[in-house]
Parts: sequence; C-alpha cells; structure tokens
Amino acid sequence: MAKQVSISSAPAGSKISAFVWRPYYEMTKPKVVALMLLTVLVGMCLATPGSVPLQPLVIGMTGIGMMAGAAAAFNHLIDRRIDGLMARTYNRPLPKGRVSIPKALTFSITLATLGFTLLYTLVNELTAWLTFASLIGYALVYTAYLKRATPQNIVVGGLAGAMPPLLGWTSVTGEFHGDALLLVIIIFAWTPPHFWALAIHRKAEYAKVDIPMLPVTHGTEFTKTCILLYTILLAIACLLPVLVGMCGPIYLVGSSLLSCGFIYKAWELKYDDKPGLAMQVFRFSIYHLMLLFIVLLADHYLWA
Repeated sequence: MAKQVSISSAPAGSKISAFVWRPYYEMTKPKVVALMLLTVLVGMCLATPGSVPLQPLVIGMTGIGMMAGAAAAFNHLIDRRIDGLMARTYNRPLPKGRVSIPKALTFSITLATLGFTLLYTLVNELTAWLTFASLIGYALVYTAYLKRATPQNIVVGGLAGAMPPLLGWTSVTGEFHGDALLLVIIIFAWTPPHFWALAIHRKAEYAKVDIPMLPVTHGTEFTKTCILLYTILLAIACLLPVLVGMCGPIYLVGSSLLSCGFIYKAWELKYDDKPGLAMQVFRFSIYHLMLLFIVLLADHYLWA
C-alpha cells in the first residue's frame, strides 16, 4: 500500500517540476517572437545572393530571439498592474502570481545579457547594439512611457518593433543598407493598423486602465479612418522594394494581392462594421505580414 502511495505521489511532483518553465516561456511571447524571427530570416536571406552563412544564421537568430523574448518579459513586468485588470491579459504569469517580480526581473536581465553576448562576440557589434536599442525602445520607451503618454504611442513606438529585418541584414553583412530600411518601413507602416484594430476591440479595457489608445481618446470612427488610411500607406510602402529593383514580379503580384485584401478589410471595418470584425482585421494583419515576408523570400530565390 505504501508503495502505491509513493508511486502516485512521484508523478505529481514530477508533473509540477516539468511545467515550471511554462510561465517564463509565456513571458517571452513566443508567437510574437516567431513572427519577428521570420522577418529576421528574410532580412538575412535578402542580404546575400547565395545561402546565408551558418554562424550568423544560427547565432544571429538565437541571439536576436533571446533579446526579443527578454523585451517581451520586461513588457510583462512593467505592465503587470494593468495586465491584471484586462480580460485579455489577466491570466499572465505575473498578475496570477505564477512568477514573482524578482524572478521575472532576473529572468529578463539574464536572457537579454546572454542574447547580447552571443550577438556581440559571435555575430557583430553593430547587430548587438541595434538589437539592444530595439529592446530599450520597446521595453522602456514604448511600454514604460509612450504607451501611457500619447494616443500616438503605437506610431512612435512602432519603430522598435520594425527593426528585425534590419537586424537580420546586419547579422550577415555587418553594415546598414537602404534595402533593409525599406523592410523596416513596411513593418513601421503595418504596425498602427494592426494594433489599432485590436484597440478597437479592447477599447473599454484600455479606457478602464487609463491607457490612451487612439479609440479611447479620439473615438472608434476616427480610428477606423486611420486604419483605412494606413493600409493605403502600407500598400505604397510594400511597392518600394519593387520600385528600387530589390524584388521582382512574384513579390509584386503577391504583395499587391495582400495589400488589396488588407485595404478591403479596413474598408469593411469603416463602412460595414459588424460584431467581431475588428478582431478579424487584427488577425488578418498578422497573416498579411507573415505571407508578405514569405513572398519576399520566394521572390528572392525563385526570381533572382
């Protein structure tokens, strides 16, 4: 009988130990980082006509991913109070007490330090410092200040989130290039309509925690207009790689179809709104960016 108790209690303890890493993994926002790393990979591939060298590919992706995860963890740490009050985020590790503040801070700093060290020693200094600047821009400038200071928080703070393709490019080349900046411009133009669609859906929650998102300060209809205008601006930005000869017809056709789809969804949100449409636009924007960079990659290898 004692043996049965021992056997039954051991798996329970093992199960608890096996899942202790999950809250930390959740704090790194793995789905967001995965999409970001796709844009990093495309930046790496477009930086060279041949195959990407193994060391910057593996170490670069690892280091950038670690620092992006650290930035997300700092975001969880800084936003823990408002996260606990919002339906979308109340179940995050810090509001639920699954991770303590000291442990979350230690985890964030350790992850950022390891990522920076990898990039600085095994990739190049430029990429390390640019990635560090992106971390500071997102975790401190945007999350700690801009998010609470202005309804243009997403527009101004979006630059930090638009940097990944440039980081991928510099990982391979060790230098700036105008083509890489075009990829940054695309994500910079994509960010406001992406987040504003979510903000419309969560307007009441942002108002509850005094975050001045555009729908809260200027109203839903004004925000819908801004989303529509930004999708048009994004469509123009998506054409820039073609205009400078960076991409060919595969990208031109693919990006044009995706841009038309995004504009249509924004037009529908503005003039034929219905319950749940804002979240549909938000989800569509994620697929838009993912497919756009996949098309960039396909064009690079199939047309070049």
